[in-house]
Amino acid sequence: MDILVCVKAVPDFDQIAPSGRLWDDDFDPLKSVDDDSELYMNRFDEPAVEEAVLIKEALSETTIDIVSVGPEGAQKAIKRAIGMGADSGTHIQTNYEAACNAMHTARAIAEFAGRKSYDLIFTGVMSEDMMQFQVGPMLAQYLNIPWKTAVIRQALDAEKARISVEQEIEGGARALLELDLPALVTIQTGINIPRYPSLSNMLRANKTGIQTIPGDSSEPRDRPFTVAGYRPPEKKRDGWVIEGTPREKAEELIRMLRQKSLLS
Repeated sequence: MDILVCVKAVPDFDQIAPSGRLWDDDFDPLKSVDDDSELYMNRFDEPAVEEAVLIKEALSETTIDIVSVGPEGAQKAIKRAIGMGADSGTHIQTNYEAACNAMHTARAIAEFAGRKSYDLIFTGVMSEDMMQFQVGPMLAQYLNIPWKTAVIRQALDAEKARISVEQEIEGGARALLELDLPALVTIQTGINIPRYPSLSNMLRANKTGIQTIPGDSSEPRDRPFTVAGYRPPEKKRDGWVIEGTPREKAEELIRMLRQKSLLS
């Protein structure tokens, strides 16, 4: 069983942005991250790595490759994944702005993964910085393999080359599906408790090294969106604090609900 896990290295914008400038029109966070910026593994990717390691522990002859697209700091995320139990890592080196373009990133990983025959690809459900939920489905589309997102439980049947998944859908409902391998699954948080990297694995990661592939940091070939600017969320509603005795509070609440036609 050959598994590929896609991870992203993300910054702490509170450390990168000068105080009070994060929401200025002339400040672009995407261009503020460079090779010297401190990056760490996207926390939504940790359950994906853990799920792959659990499969490796259950199935012999399973290998886990890690791939990450981004600047030099992305290697820190790869090393953490190897510390958790992955076998090897590949760094597709681009600038941070290119790594935040979902289609650009998906195409870069597809070109890498297409040269190998992975049985299963895991990604996190989203990234902390962009929260687009797009790289996984786009990658599956490029590779022409079945995929499911927001998976909260999976059961792999290696002999039948099939994976059963439980997926979160709208309204709090869940869908049970089966996918033929090879397939791609985006892992939702809560599916497991990610382990801490072990010292021995971290030493192995430093010793074996990480394969680096030059990526395209130029203007992305696919630019389905542009960033117009950044601003804090707008306050669109107010709250009320009802005071008085319990009876007075209850009567006032009923009056307010009836006034808004929420209670007949």
